[in-house]
Amino acid sequence: MSSAELMDFDKALELFEPVLGFEVHVELNTKTKMFSPAPNPAAPGAGAGEPNTMVTPVCLGLPGSLPVVNEQAIRYSISLGLALGCDIAPTSRFARKNYFYPDLAKNYQISQYDEPIAHDGAVDVELANGTTFRVEIERAHMEEDAGKLTHVGGATGRIQGADYSLVDYNRAGVPLVEIVTKMITGAGRDAPELAKAYVSAIRDIVVSLGISEARMERGNLRCDANISLSPRGSGKLGTRTETKNVNSLRSVERTIRYEIQRQAAILAAGGTITQETRHWHEDSGTTSPGRPKSDADDYRYFPEPDLVPVEPSRELIEELRAALPEPPAVRRNRLKESWGFTDLEFQDVVNSGLLVEVESTVAAGASPAQARKWWTGEIARLANVKAVDPSSLVSSEDVAALVVLVESGELTDRLARQVLEGVIAGEGTPAEVVEKRGLKVISDDGALIAAIDDALASQPDVLEKIRDGKLQAAGAVIGPVMKAMHGQADAARVRELILERANSQG
Repeated sequence: MSSAELMDFDKALELFEPVLGFEVHVELNTKTKMFSPAPNPAAPGAGAGEPNTMVTPVCLGLPGSLPVVNEQAIRYSISLGLALGCDIAPTSRFARKNYFYPDLAKNYQISQYDEPIAHDGAVDVELANGTTFRVEIERAHMEEDAGKLTHVGGATGRIQGADYSLVDYNRAGVPLVEIVTKMITGAGRDAPELAKAYVSAIRDIVVSLGISEARMERGNLRCDANISLSPRGSGKLGTRTETKNVNSLRSVERTIRYEIQRQAAILAAGGTITQETRHWHEDSGTTSPGRPKSDADDYRYFPEPDLVPVEPSRELIEELRAALPEPPAVRRNRLKESWGFTDLEFQDVVNSGLLVEVESTVAAGASPAQARKWWTGEIARLANVKAVDPSSLVSSEDVAALVVLVESGELTDRLARQVLEGVIAGEGTPAEVVEKRGLKVISDDGALIAAIDDALASQPDVLEKIRDGKLQAAGAVIGPVMKAMHGQADAARVRELILERANSQG
Protein backbone atom coordinates (compact mmCIF):
# COMPACT_ATOMS: atom_id res chain seq x y z
CA MET A 1 0.00 0.00 0.00
CA SER A 2 1.37 3.40 -0.93
CA SER A 3 1.61 6.34 1.41
CA ALA A 4 -0.99 8.12 -0.81
CA GLU A 5 -3.61 5.77 0.66
CA LEU A 6 -2.85 6.83 4.22
CA MET A 7 -4.56 9.63 6.11
CA ASP A 8 -2.48 12.20 7.95
CA PHE A 9 -2.01 10.93 11.51
CA ASP A 10 -3.29 14.08 13.22
CA LYS A 11 -6.32 14.20 10.93
CA ALA A 12 -7.06 10.53 11.66
CA LEU A 13 -7.06 11.28 15.40
CA GLU A 14 -9.48 14.16 14.88
CA LEU A 15 -12.00 11.82 13.26
CA PHE A 16 -11.46 8.53 15.08
CA GLU A 17 -10.59 7.13 18.48
CA PRO A 18 -8.19 4.15 18.35
CA VAL A 19 -9.16 1.06 20.32
CA LEU A 20 -6.22 -1.23 21.06
CA GLY A 21 -5.57 -4.73 22.30
CA PHE A 22 -2.36 -6.73 22.58
CA GLU A 23 -1.50 -10.40 22.77
CA VAL A 24 2.10 -10.86 23.84
CA HIS A 25 3.61 -14.32 23.55
CA VAL A 26 6.50 -15.10 25.91
CA GLU A 27 8.70 -18.14 25.29
CA LEU A 28 9.71 -19.63 28.63
CA ASN A 29 13.34 -20.67 29.08
CA THR A 30 12.74 -24.05 30.73
CA LYS A 31 15.23 -26.80 29.90
CA THR A 32 12.60 -28.90 28.15
CA LYS A 33 9.44 -28.26 26.18
CA MET A 34 5.91 -27.74 27.44
CA PHE A 35 4.65 -31.28 27.02
CA SER A 36 7.70 -33.38 26.17
CA PRO A 37 11.26 -33.99 27.41
CA ALA A 38 12.73 -32.63 24.16
CA PRO A 39 15.36 -29.87 24.64
CA ASN A 40 13.90 -26.37 24.59
CA PRO A 41 15.65 -24.18 21.97
CA ALA A 42 14.51 -21.12 23.95
CA ALA A 43 16.60 -22.19 26.96
CA PRO A 44 19.78 -20.12 27.59
CA GLY A 45 22.66 -21.40 25.47
CA ALA A 46 20.54 -24.10 23.82
CA GLY A 47 20.92 -22.82 20.28
CA ALA A 48 18.52 -23.59 17.47
CA GLY A 49 20.04 -26.96 16.62
CA GLU A 50 19.92 -28.65 13.23
CA PRO A 51 16.36 -28.74 11.88
CA ASN A 52 14.13 -31.44 13.37
CA THR A 53 16.71 -32.69 15.88
CA MET A 54 15.22 -31.25 19.11
CA VAL A 55 12.10 -33.38 18.92
CA THR A 56 10.36 -36.39 20.43
CA PRO A 57 7.33 -38.41 19.26
CA VAL A 58 5.15 -35.90 21.17
CA CYS A 59 6.57 -32.97 19.17
CA LEU A 60 5.95 -34.88 15.93
CA GLY A 61 2.40 -35.88 16.86
CA LEU A 62 3.10 -39.58 16.38
CA PRO A 63 0.25 -42.00 17.18
CA GLY A 64 0.23 -43.18 20.77
CA SER A 65 2.43 -40.36 22.12
CA LEU A 66 1.01 -38.54 25.14
CA PRO A 67 1.79 -35.08 26.57
CA VAL A 68 3.17 -34.56 30.08
CA VAL A 69 3.05 -31.06 31.59
CA ASN A 70 6.34 -29.29 32.38
CA GLU A 71 6.14 -28.42 36.09
CA GLN A 72 8.70 -25.61 35.82
CA ALA A 73 6.66 -24.00 33.03
CA ILE A 74 3.64 -23.96 35.36
CA ARG A 75 5.68 -22.32 38.13
CA TYR A 76 6.99 -19.71 35.66
CA SER A 77 3.47 -19.04 34.38
CA ILE A 78 2.15 -18.49 37.90
CA SER A 79 5.05 -16.13 38.69
CA LEU A 80 4.34 -14.11 35.55
CA GLY A 81 0.64 -13.96 36.36
CA LEU A 82 1.41 -12.69 39.86
CA ALA A 83 3.85 -10.08 38.49
CA LEU A 84 1.06 -8.86 36.20
CA GLY A 85 -1.22 -8.41 39.20
CA CYS A 86 -3.46 -11.29 38.13
CA ASP A 87 -5.54 -13.65 40.18
CA ILE A 88 -4.28 -17.23 39.95
CA ALA A 89 -7.03 -19.73 39.24
CA PRO A 90 -7.35 -22.52 41.83
CA THR A 91 -7.97 -24.84 38.89
CA SER A 92 -7.26 -24.34 35.19
CA ARG A 93 -7.52 -26.65 32.23
CA PHE A 94 -5.74 -27.18 28.94
CA ALA A 95 -7.78 -27.21 25.75
CA ARG A 96 -7.26 -28.24 22.15
CA LYS A 97 -7.32 -25.40 19.67
CA ASN A 98 -8.18 -26.97 16.34
CA TYR A 99 -6.78 -25.29 13.28
CA PHE A 100 -4.71 -26.23 10.26
CA TYR A 101 -1.18 -25.96 11.64
CA PRO A 102 1.39 -27.16 9.07
CA ASP A 103 4.05 -26.56 11.73
CA LEU A 104 2.28 -28.53 14.48
CA ALA A 105 2.26 -32.12 13.34
CA LYS A 106 -0.77 -33.21 15.40
CA ASN A 107 -2.75 -30.41 13.68
CA TYR A 108 -3.98 -28.76 16.86
CA GLN A 109 -2.41 -26.62 19.55
CA ILE A 110 -2.61 -27.43 23.24
CA SER A 111 -3.57 -24.12 24.83
CA GLN A 112 -5.98 -22.80 27.44
CA TYR A 113 -9.35 -21.30 26.59
CA ASP A 114 -12.08 -20.60 29.16
CA GLU A 115 -10.04 -21.73 32.17
CA PRO A 116 -6.69 -19.85 32.03
CA ILE A 117 -4.16 -20.08 34.84
CA ALA A 118 -4.14 -16.29 35.46
CA HIS A 119 -6.76 -13.60 34.92
CA ASP A 120 -7.74 -10.00 35.72
CA GLY A 121 -4.51 -8.10 36.22
CA ALA A 122 -3.06 -4.72 35.25
CA VAL A 123 0.22 -3.12 34.19
CA ASP A 124 1.04 0.57 34.72
CA VAL A 125 2.89 1.96 31.72
CA GLU A 126 4.91 5.18 31.80
CA LEU A 127 4.75 7.46 28.76
CA ALA A 128 7.32 10.02 27.64
CA ASN A 129 5.22 12.93 28.89
CA GLY A 130 5.49 11.58 32.43
CA THR A 131 1.92 10.24 32.64
CA THR A 132 1.08 6.68 33.62
CA PHE A 133 -1.43 4.66 31.63
CA ARG A 134 -3.00 1.56 33.19
CA VAL A 135 -3.39 -1.38 30.81
CA GLU A 136 -5.77 -4.02 32.15
CA ILE A 137 -4.91 -7.67 31.60
CA GLU A 138 -7.73 -10.04 30.75
CA ARG A 139 -5.76 -13.27 31.03
CA ALA A 140 -2.40 -14.96 30.85
CA HIS A 141 -2.61 -18.54 29.69
CA MET A 142 -0.22 -21.39 28.96
CA GLU A 143 0.23 -23.01 25.56
CA GLU A 144 2.82 -24.48 23.22
CA ASP A 145 4.60 -22.75 20.37
CA ALA A 146 4.35 -23.89 16.78
CA GLY A 147 7.28 -24.94 14.61
CA LYS A 148 8.94 -22.87 11.93
CA LEU A 149 8.18 -22.72 8.22
CA THR A 150 10.83 -21.66 5.72
CA HIS A 151 9.42 -20.67 2.35
CA VAL A 152 11.90 -21.31 -0.45
CA GLY A 153 11.82 -19.41 -3.72
CA GLY A 154 10.13 -16.12 -4.46
CA ALA A 155 11.39 -12.67 -3.62
CA THR A 156 9.88 -12.00 -0.19
CA GLY A 157 10.56 -15.14 1.85
CA ARG A 158 6.82 -15.49 2.42
CA ILE A 159 4.54 -18.24 1.23
CA GLN A 160 3.19 -16.10 -1.60
CA GLY A 161 5.34 -16.86 -4.63
CA ALA A 162 7.41 -19.56 -2.90
CA ASP A 163 8.26 -22.78 -4.75
CA TYR A 164 7.97 -24.97 -1.65
CA SER A 165 8.11 -24.80 2.15
CA LEU A 166 10.30 -26.58 4.68
CA VAL A 167 9.12 -27.41 8.21
CA ASP A 168 11.38 -27.39 11.27
CA TYR A 169 9.69 -28.85 14.37
CA ASN A 170 12.44 -27.84 16.80
CA ARG A 171 10.37 -24.94 18.10
CA ALA A 172 7.14 -26.96 18.18
CA GLY A 173 6.16 -27.45 21.81
CA VAL A 174 8.27 -24.64 23.31
CA PRO A 175 6.44 -23.38 26.44
CA LEU A 176 4.56 -20.13 25.94
CA VAL A 177 2.54 -17.77 28.08
CA GLU A 178 0.17 -15.58 26.10
CA ILE A 179 -0.76 -12.31 27.82
CA VAL A 180 -4.04 -10.86 26.54
CA THR A 181 -5.12 -7.32 27.40
CA LYS A 182 -8.63 -6.08 27.81
CA MET A 183 -9.86 -3.48 25.35
CA ILE A 184 -7.71 -0.33 25.63
CA THR A 185 -9.44 3.01 25.03
CA GLY A 186 -8.51 6.61 25.73
CA ALA A 187 -4.92 6.48 24.41
CA GLY A 188 -5.66 8.89 21.56
CA ARG A 189 -2.55 10.17 19.82
CA ASP A 190 -0.41 8.36 22.40
CA ALA A 191 -1.60 5.01 21.01
CA PRO A 192 1.62 4.17 19.07
CA GLU A 193 3.84 5.18 21.99
CA LEU A 194 1.64 3.28 24.44
CA ALA A 195 1.97 0.14 22.31
CA LYS A 196 5.75 0.31 22.42
CA ALA A 197 5.83 1.21 26.12
CA TYR A 198 3.45 -1.62 27.06
CA VAL A 199 5.46 -4.30 25.26
CA SER A 200 8.65 -2.84 26.75
CA ALA A 201 7.08 -3.04 30.23
CA ILE A 202 6.15 -6.69 29.67
CA ARG A 203 9.68 -7.41 28.50
CA ASP A 204 11.13 -5.74 31.61
CA ILE A 205 8.88 -7.83 33.88
CA VAL A 206 9.76 -11.06 32.09
CA VAL A 207 13.50 -10.37 32.25
CA SER A 208 13.34 -9.42 35.94
CA LEU A 209 11.60 -12.74 36.65
CA GLY A 210 14.33 -14.62 34.78
CA ILE A 211 11.77 -16.79 32.96
CA SER A 212 12.67 -15.84 29.39
CA GLU A 213 15.49 -14.34 27.36
CA ALA A 214 12.78 -12.02 25.94
CA ARG A 215 14.85 -11.28 22.82
CA MET A 216 12.29 -10.06 20.34
CA GLU A 217 14.59 -10.45 17.36
CA ARG A 218 14.90 -14.15 18.25
CA GLY A 219 11.17 -14.63 18.70
CA ASN A 220 11.39 -15.13 22.48
CA LEU A 221 8.81 -12.39 22.82
CA ARG A 222 6.31 -11.52 20.10
CA CYS A 223 3.34 -9.19 19.93
CA ASP A 224 0.05 -9.50 18.05
CA ALA A 225 -1.29 -5.94 17.80
CA ASN A 226 -5.06 -5.46 17.51
CA ILE A 227 -6.54 -2.13 16.52
CA SER A 228 -9.86 -0.72 15.42
CA LEU A 229 -11.12 2.82 14.95
CA SER A 230 -14.26 4.22 16.53
CA PRO A 231 -15.78 7.37 14.98
CA ARG A 232 -15.39 10.07 17.60
CA GLY A 233 -18.53 10.55 19.66
CA SER A 234 -20.31 7.57 18.13
CA GLY A 235 -19.82 5.10 20.96
CA LYS A 236 -19.60 2.35 18.35
CA LEU A 237 -16.72 -0.08 18.07
CA GLY A 238 -15.03 -0.53 14.72
CA THR A 239 -13.85 -3.71 13.02
CA ARG A 240 -10.43 -4.76 14.24
CA THR A 241 -7.37 -6.08 12.51
CA GLU A 242 -4.65 -8.15 14.15
CA THR A 243 -1.09 -7.67 12.97
CA LYS A 244 0.70 -10.91 13.84
CA ASN A 245 4.10 -11.63 15.36
CA VAL A 246 5.54 -8.12 15.46
CA ASN A 247 9.06 -8.70 16.77
CA SER A 248 10.57 -5.37 17.79
CA LEU A 249 9.54 -2.45 19.98
CA ARG A 250 10.09 -0.07 17.10
CA SER A 251 7.87 -2.16 14.84
CA VAL A 252 5.06 -2.35 17.40
CA GLU A 253 4.93 1.45 17.51
CA ARG A 254 5.09 1.79 13.73
CA THR A 255 2.44 -0.90 13.20
CA ILE A 256 -0.11 0.93 15.34
CA ARG A 257 0.61 4.27 13.66
CA TYR A 258 0.36 2.74 10.20
CA GLU A 259 -2.90 0.90 10.88
CA ILE A 260 -4.48 4.06 12.32
CA GLN A 261 -3.62 5.95 9.13
CA ARG A 262 -4.63 3.08 6.82
CA GLN A 263 -7.96 2.35 8.48
CA ALA A 264 -8.83 6.03 8.80
CA ALA A 265 -8.30 6.58 5.06
CA ILE A 266 -10.56 3.64 4.22
CA LEU A 267 -13.34 4.64 6.62
CA ALA A 268 -13.26 8.31 5.61
CA ALA A 269 -13.69 7.25 1.99
CA GLY A 270 -16.80 5.25 2.86
CA GLY A 271 -15.11 1.86 2.84
CA THR A 272 -15.18 -0.94 5.41
CA ILE A 273 -12.45 -2.66 7.37
CA THR A 274 -12.01 -6.40 6.94
CA GLN A 275 -11.60 -8.39 10.14
CA GLU A 276 -8.35 -10.15 9.34
CA THR A 277 -4.82 -10.91 10.41
CA ARG A 278 -2.13 -8.80 8.82
CA HIS A 279 1.64 -9.01 8.38
CA TRP A 280 4.10 -6.21 9.20
CA HIS A 281 6.81 -5.45 6.63
CA GLU A 282 9.79 -3.76 8.24
CA ASP A 283 11.40 -2.79 4.92
CA SER A 284 8.42 -0.83 3.60
CA GLY A 285 6.82 0.13 6.93
CA THR A 286 3.48 -1.29 5.84
CA THR A 287 1.08 -4.10 6.71
CA SER A 288 -0.50 -6.54 4.27
CA PRO A 289 -3.50 -8.90 4.52
CA GLY A 290 -3.04 -12.38 5.99
CA ARG A 291 -6.20 -14.40 6.45
CA PRO A 292 -9.76 -13.62 7.59
CA LYS A 293 -9.67 -13.47 11.39
CA SER A 294 -11.28 -16.47 13.06
CA ASP A 295 -13.47 -16.16 16.14
CA ALA A 296 -13.12 -18.50 19.11
CA ASP A 297 -15.95 -20.74 17.87
CA ASP A 298 -14.03 -21.43 14.67
CA TYR A 299 -11.26 -23.16 16.63
CA ARG A 300 -13.66 -25.77 18.11
CA TYR A 301 -12.03 -25.63 21.53
CA PHE A 302 -12.63 -28.59 23.80
CA PRO A 303 -10.86 -29.78 26.99
CA GLU A 304 -7.59 -31.63 26.35
CA PRO A 305 -8.49 -35.26 27.23
CA ASP A 306 -4.88 -36.35 27.84
CA LEU A 307 -4.09 -33.79 30.56
CA VAL A 308 -5.61 -33.35 34.02
CA PRO A 309 -6.51 -29.86 35.32
CA VAL A 310 -3.74 -27.76 36.85
CA GLU A 311 -4.49 -27.14 40.53
CA PRO A 312 -1.66 -25.19 42.21
CA SER A 313 -1.74 -25.25 45.98
CA ARG A 314 -2.20 -22.05 47.95
CA GLU A 315 1.21 -22.70 49.51
CA LEU A 316 2.89 -22.82 46.09
CA ILE A 317 1.21 -19.59 44.98
CA GLU A 318 2.30 -17.78 48.13
CA GLU A 319 5.83 -19.19 47.82
CA LEU A 320 6.07 -17.80 44.28
CA ARG A 321 4.51 -14.50 45.31
CA ALA A 322 7.12 -14.08 48.06
CA ALA A 323 9.89 -14.69 45.52
CA LEU A 324 8.73 -11.99 43.08
CA PRO A 325 11.28 -9.28 42.24
CA GLU A 326 10.55 -5.69 43.16
CA PRO A 327 7.69 -4.03 41.23
CA PRO A 328 8.72 -2.17 38.05
CA ALA A 329 8.07 1.30 39.51
CA VAL A 330 10.13 0.52 42.62
CA ARG A 331 12.90 -0.93 40.47
CA ARG A 332 13.03 2.16 38.26
CA ASN A 333 13.28 4.47 41.26
CA ARG A 334 16.05 2.32 42.74
CA LEU A 335 18.02 2.29 39.49
CA LYS A 336 17.62 6.05 39.00
CA GLU A 337 18.99 6.75 42.47
CA SER A 338 21.72 4.12 42.23
CA TRP A 339 22.93 5.47 38.89
CA GLY A 340 22.74 9.11 39.96
CA PHE A 341 20.74 10.10 36.88
CA THR A 342 18.65 13.24 36.64
CA ASP A 343 14.95 12.85 35.84
CA LEU A 344 15.67 13.78 32.23
CA GLU A 345 18.56 11.33 31.87
CA PHE A 346 16.60 8.44 33.33
CA GLN A 347 13.49 9.24 31.28
CA ASP A 348 15.73 9.21 28.22
CA VAL A 349 16.65 5.59 28.99
CA VAL A 350 13.06 4.59 29.73
CA ASN A 351 11.69 6.23 26.58
CA SER A 352 14.33 4.50 24.45
CA GLY A 353 13.11 1.12 25.67
CA LEU A 354 16.69 0.25 26.66
CA LEU A 355 16.40 0.06 30.44
CA VAL A 356 17.12 -3.68 30.45
CA GLU A 357 20.19 -3.23 28.24
CA VAL A 358 21.60 -0.35 30.30
CA GLU A 359 21.01 -2.25 33.55
CA SER A 360 22.69 -5.42 32.29
CA THR A 361 25.60 -3.40 30.87
CA VAL A 362 26.14 -1.76 34.27
CA ALA A 363 25.95 -5.21 35.87
CA ALA A 364 28.66 -6.35 33.44
CA GLY A 365 31.05 -3.69 34.70
CA ALA A 366 30.33 -0.43 32.86
CA SER A 367 29.64 2.87 34.57
CA PRO A 368 25.95 3.92 34.37
CA ALA A 369 26.78 7.14 32.52
CA GLN A 370 28.81 5.34 29.87
CA ALA A 371 26.24 2.55 29.51
CA ARG A 372 23.53 5.13 28.93
CA LYS A 373 25.71 7.12 26.54
CA TRP A 374 26.52 4.17 24.27
CA TRP A 375 23.07 2.56 24.20
CA THR A 376 21.03 5.72 23.66
CA GLY A 377 23.69 7.31 21.44
CA GLU A 378 25.84 5.46 18.94
CA ILE A 379 24.12 2.06 19.22
CA ALA A 380 20.66 3.61 18.86
CA ARG A 381 21.92 5.61 15.85
CA LEU A 382 23.25 2.51 14.12
CA ALA A 383 20.03 0.64 14.90
CA ASN A 384 18.01 3.45 13.36
CA VAL A 385 20.11 3.27 10.19
CA LYS A 386 19.56 -0.48 10.00
CA ALA A 387 15.87 -0.18 11.01
CA VAL A 388 16.25 -2.69 13.86
CA ASP A 389 16.07 -2.63 17.65
CA PRO A 390 19.36 -1.62 19.31
CA SER A 391 19.33 -4.78 21.47
CA SER A 392 19.59 -6.94 18.34
CA LEU A 393 22.93 -5.43 17.32
CA VAL A 394 25.25 -6.10 20.24
CA SER A 395 25.25 -7.77 23.65
CA SER A 396 25.40 -5.92 26.95
CA GLU A 397 28.61 -7.79 27.76
CA ASP A 398 30.33 -6.48 24.64
CA VAL A 399 29.17 -2.91 25.34
CA ALA A 400 30.54 -3.17 28.87
CA ALA A 401 33.86 -4.48 27.53
CA LEU A 402 33.98 -1.56 25.09
CA VAL A 403 33.34 0.92 27.89
CA VAL A 404 36.15 -0.61 29.98
CA LEU A 405 38.57 -0.17 27.06
CA VAL A 406 37.58 3.50 26.73
CA GLU A 407 37.77 4.22 30.45
CA SER A 408 41.19 2.53 30.71
CA GLY A 409 42.52 4.83 28.00
CA GLU A 410 43.14 2.02 25.50
CA LEU A 411 40.52 3.48 23.13
CA THR A 412 39.27 6.93 22.36
CA ASP A 413 35.57 7.43 21.64
CA ARG A 414 36.39 7.69 17.97
CA LEU A 415 38.27 4.40 17.97
CA ALA A 416 35.57 2.81 20.11
CA ARG A 417 32.97 3.61 17.45
CA GLN A 418 35.09 1.73 14.92
CA VAL A 419 35.41 -1.19 17.32
CA LEU A 420 31.64 -1.19 17.86
CA GLU A 421 31.07 -1.40 14.12
CA GLY A 422 33.43 -4.36 13.99
CA VAL A 423 31.59 -6.14 16.80
CA ILE A 424 28.25 -5.58 15.06
CA ALA A 425 29.75 -6.88 11.82
CA GLY A 426 30.59 -10.14 13.59
CA GLU A 427 34.36 -9.68 13.83
CA GLY A 428 34.45 -10.81 17.46
CA THR A 429 34.55 -9.26 20.92
CA PRO A 430 35.77 -5.67 21.38
CA ALA A 431 39.24 -6.94 22.41
CA GLU A 432 39.40 -9.17 19.32
CA VAL A 433 38.34 -6.34 17.01
CA VAL A 434 40.97 -4.03 18.55
CA GLU A 435 43.63 -6.68 17.90
CA LYS A 436 42.52 -7.49 14.36
CA ARG A 437 42.17 -3.88 13.27
CA GLY A 438 45.10 -2.51 15.28
CA LEU A 439 43.00 0.20 16.87
CA LYS A 440 44.70 0.80 20.22
CA VAL A 441 45.50 4.31 21.32
CA ILE A 442 49.13 5.24 20.68
CA SER A 443 50.46 5.92 24.19
CA ASP A 444 54.11 6.37 23.23
CA ASP A 445 54.87 10.02 24.06
CA GLY A 446 57.94 9.87 21.86
CA ALA A 447 55.87 9.11 18.77
CA LEU A 448 53.37 11.80 19.69
CA ILE A 449 56.08 14.42 20.27
CA ALA A 450 57.62 13.60 16.90
CA ALA A 451 54.23 14.13 15.22
CA ILE A 452 53.75 17.37 17.16
CA ASP A 453 57.15 18.69 16.04
CA ASP A 454 56.29 17.86 12.42
CA ALA A 455 53.03 19.78 12.74
CA LEU A 456 54.75 22.74 14.46
CA ALA A 457 57.33 22.94 11.70
CA SER A 458 54.69 24.29 9.34
CA GLN A 459 53.10 26.50 12.00
CA PRO A 460 55.99 28.03 14.01
CA ASP A 461 53.78 30.81 15.43
CA VAL A 462 51.56 28.42 17.40
CA LEU A 463 53.93 28.10 20.36
CA GLU A 464 54.31 31.87 20.59
CA LYS A 465 50.50 32.30 20.65
CA ILE A 466 50.23 29.75 23.44
CA ARG A 467 52.90 31.57 25.45
CA ASP A 468 50.87 34.77 25.00
CA GLY A 469 47.92 33.03 26.68
CA LYS A 470 46.03 31.97 23.56
CA LEU A 471 45.72 28.33 24.56
CA GLN A 472 43.10 27.62 21.89
CA ALA A 473 45.89 27.93 19.31
CA ALA A 474 46.87 24.36 20.25
CA GLY A 475 43.88 23.19 18.21
CA ALA A 476 45.72 24.05 15.00
CA VAL A 477 48.29 21.37 15.86
CA ILE A 478 46.02 18.73 17.39
CA GLY A 479 44.18 18.12 14.09
CA PRO A 480 47.30 17.36 12.00
CA VAL A 481 48.72 15.16 14.79
CA MET A 482 45.51 13.14 15.02
CA LYS A 483 45.56 12.72 11.25
CA ALA A 484 49.19 11.59 11.30
CA MET A 485 48.33 9.08 14.05
CA HIS A 486 45.33 7.80 12.02
CA GLY A 487 43.02 8.85 14.81
CA GLN A 488 44.76 6.58 17.32
CA ALA A 489 46.08 9.34 19.57
CA ASP A 490 44.38 10.69 22.67
CA ALA A 491 43.57 14.30 21.76
CA ALA A 492 43.69 15.37 25.41
CA ARG A 493 47.21 13.93 25.78
CA VAL A 494 48.31 15.57 22.53
CA ARG A 495 47.10 18.93 23.87
CA GLU A 496 49.02 18.40 27.13
CA LEU A 497 52.21 17.69 25.21
CA ILE A 498 51.79 20.77 23.02
CA LEU A 499 51.37 22.98 26.08
CA GLU A 500 54.40 21.34 27.73
CA ARG A 501 56.36 22.00 24.53
CA ALA A 502 55.41 25.66 24.60
CA ASN A 503 56.36 26.08 28.26
CA SER A 504 59.66 24.20 27.93
CA GLN A 505 60.76 26.38 25.06
CA GLY A 506 59.67 29.58 26.70
